[in-house]
Amino acid sequence: MDSDLRSISEARQAALDAHEAWLKFRRFSPEQVDHVVAQMALAAEREAGRLGELAYQETNYGKAEDKRLKNLYNSRFVADWLARVRTLGVLWKDETTKVAAIGESMGVVAGLIPVTHPTALVIFKVLSAVKAGNAIVCAPHPRGVRSSAETAQIMADAAVQAGAPEHLVQCMKHASIEGTAELMRHHRTSVVLATGGAGMVKAAYSSGKPTIAVGPGNVPCYVDRSKRADLSEIADGILTSKDFDHGTGCVCEQALIVDRPVSRILREEFRNHGAYFCSPSEAEALSSAMFDSSLGIIPRNVGQPAARLAETAGFSVPPSTRVLICDQAGVGRDFALSAEKLAPVLAYYEVDDAAAGYALSQEVLRFGGEGHSASLHSSDPDVVADFSGLPVGRVFVNTPCMHAGIGFSADVEPSFMLGTGTLSGSITSDNVTAMHLINVKRVAYESRPWRNLSEMFERTNPS
Repeated sequence: MDSDLRSISEARQAALDAHEAWLKFRRFSPEQVDHVVAQMALAAEREAGRLGELAYQETNYGKAEDKRLKNLYNSRFVADWLARVRTLGVLWKDETTKVAAIGESMGVVAGLIPVTHPTALVIFKVLSAVKAGNAIVCAPHPRGVRSSAETAQIMADAAVQAGAPEHLVQCMKHASIEGTAELMRHHRTSVVLATGGAGMVKAAYSSGKPTIAVGPGNVPCYVDRSKRADLSEIADGILTSKDFDHGTGCVCEQALIVDRPVSRILREEFRNHGAYFCSPSEAEALSSAMFDSSLGIIPRNVGQPAARLAETAGFSVPPSTRVLICDQAGVGRDFALSAEKLAPVLAYYEVDDAAAGYALSQEVLRFGGEGHSASLHSSDPDVVADFSGLPVGRVFVNTPCMHAGIGFSADVEPSFMLGTGTLSGSITSDNVTAMHLINVKRVAYESRPWRNLSEMFERTNPS
């Protein structure tokens, strides 16, 4: 059978099997659902290291150790958060207004899995979907299918052992664009949970099914003069954030915008913590190695170590280099490194003051990042207040973006899916969680006599 036809056939059968499993699972109590989720999380946690190594070996993106940490974050930290929230049954009731909210599952979730996070996002989406009482079929990127399928199988086996019906958790093993499209538009699919490139996200929104998708991130990071005493900590945090899994996270910093009075010292601190500042010719060569003539990201150079990227671009840096930093004179198509970079590379700008930093942050966001995230390091509450007006779904203050965005160093909801709102075509600007995968039913008693409607209009009739 043709590979695309095989993938389409698999998608159809998976959706049908998932729907049958959901019909059985929807009769489970919230406590039974929680037990299944807990057992899946434990199974994924036990295999976090092996799955991280498998993901790295299959994709050649990022770092095996950081992929292990991402797996652990989802199987432990996210799972602990899920255990404390209620998604099904009575969510709340108001005795005064006589209204109660009831959480109900949606049905079958189609979970699109990108090549940059083939195991961590399977863990996250499976736990979230099942916590919301749903079945899920994961559709992995073809280059990550083996590690995604192995992760899903571990969690599926744990779910069955915990009493869940078979086929509640599935992953397509014959991945293709056509098969994923068939899964998304299948009549038994209820909702699409899409993470991936712009093309796949567009296809998800065109599937005709309710879709929760995320847009690109081009995160500006402003460093204010008021943080002069903390520049060493700031430099280390930004580099750690940007080099986590070699820059494959869309929420990590992309453009450094630095208040001129602290720029010289901050440059020194970046160098002290393992950054390399590229010369203009090196930056140009690096840009050509990372982007094609249409400003598309060259896949083979995604998630590579800084030293390897430099070698690919034709120059050398110390092997211990964590991040390459390139001074830029502007933002836009003539300055490719001002775009989102899925690698340990940062654009660098100097500005005269916070107002100029704000204006430049807006430019960076307009060039492919509106709706996602921004960050700043400042002790001035007025500066923080001003930057909160940026057109993004989240503004992180005095903390590394990667750690804050996923809900670790900042108290936003723990998530590996960050909504970007209507500015980038997404239905939500929230950190996506299991709470986005339920329907909420209202049960409402009469709270005032219905006959009063006509009386009210008679009293207010202007004639």
